[in-house]
Amino acid sequence: MSRVLGRAVTGLLLCLTALFALQFASAGSAAAAPVPIPGPGVVTITAPTAPAAPAAPTAPNPGADGVTVDLGGLTDKPSTSITVIIAITLLSVAPALLLMMTSFTKIVVVLSLTRNALGLQGIPPNQVLAGLALFLSLFVMGPVLSQVNDTGIQPYLNGTKSQTQAFNDGVQPLREFMLNHTRSDELAMLSQVANRALPETREDVELTTLIPAFVLSELKSAFIIGFVIFVPFLIIDLVVSAALMSMGMMMLPPVMISLPFKILLFVLVDGWALIITALVQSYG
Repeated sequence: MSRVLGRAVTGLLLCLTALFALQFASAGSAAAAPVPIPGPGVVTITAPTAPAAPAAPTAPNPGADGVTVDLGGLTDKPSTSITVIIAITLLSVAPALLLMMTSFTKIVVVLSLTRNALGLQGIPPNQVLAGLALFLSLFVMGPVLSQVNDTGIQPYLNGTKSQTQAFNDGVQPLREFMLNHTRSDELAMLSQVANRALPETREDVELTTLIPAFVLSELKSAFIIGFVIFVPFLIIDLVVSAALMSMGMMMLPPVMISLPFKILLFVLVDGWALIITALVQSYG
């Protein structure tokens, strides 16, 4: 009986040993095999790979081109905002440019002196005289302004010239026009007033000296023309005054009698045409 019990216990121990051996073997194989994760798809978990070494930097190619940025021609022409700013600036200084660098001053002074010589204080009105002087100035300055536009403004707007080049080339026609109608006496006087050495040639005169000298020359010419216009009307006033004094009409203003005769003389000789012709021809 004891033998049978010993054999049974020994067989049970052998069976348990075999079961434990099978369990360890199955656990080792399960750790090595991929573990499926339940879900919509089977994901296989593998061991992470070792990081690869960074690639060696390549040597720069000296013949390769660098980074280029194509602006599409934006720097060739001035932008619209800069053009608008320049236009607004020119409009703000346009009255000064019109008075100082064109024939407007001389023409409007001569027309005003003509009205005063006739004895008409408000006829024609100032607006009419200013408008006539403006359009006569545009007529006289037409070729000069065309040269300024062709040599300065249009090349700058097209992007073929810089601001400095456009200004130097564009102001040259105006400079030549002012030099042709400026007396040397005014240039010398302004140079002495400014304590500057006299320029060797007229072309070397600075623009800041040329502009006021040109205005003074224009005023001098306008007063000379005004004097010539005043002389015939002054003679009419003297004749009418002497006639009234000889007749004893001292209470009658001579201006009231001489005014119709002056207007009649001015109309008969076509005075406006003569004055405008003389003004335009004075600029060659």
